[in-house]
Formats: sequence, C-alpha cells, structure tokens
Amino acid sequence: MTAADLSRLDVPLAEVELQAACETTRRALAKTNSPSDRIAYAHDLFLLTHRGVCSTESDYPDWVATELAERIRLSNTTRRTR
Repeated sequence: MTAADLSRLDVPLAEVELQAACETTRRALAKTNSPSDRIAYAHDLFLLTHRGVCSTESDYPDWVATELAERIRLSNTTRRTR
C-alpha cells in the first residue's frame, strides 16, 4: 500500500469526533430507563446528526450575550428585593 492509498483512508478529525459523540449518546440512550433522559438523548442524537438545524453566531449578528446576561442579572436582583 502506498502513501497515496493511505491518505484516502484518513478520516477528518471532526468526523471522528462526531462519530464518537453519536456512539456515546446511543449507548446512554440504550442504558437509561428514564423517559425524560430517553427524550433528551434522542434530541441530542438528532442535533448531532442534523447540524443545519442548530443556530450559530452568524445567524444573529446583532445579538450581544453580555447585554442579555446583564438584563437577566438585573431582573433576578429586582425579583429578590421585592
């Protein structure tokens, strides 16, 4: 086997990580008896295998996480002082 043949067998690291995450999720799904855990693992598996349905930062260019975090903190502080 030549080096060119070997390079065709290489799998990108991102694909290996995805396969490992899917396998881990499938094992957890198979082991759990909790209905809520089963639903959560099934949703995780769906999101892992359908990357297009997940939002990214580029989908919301004007969203500022720090501003939202500050609003949540102020809201929680207001509720505690009532």
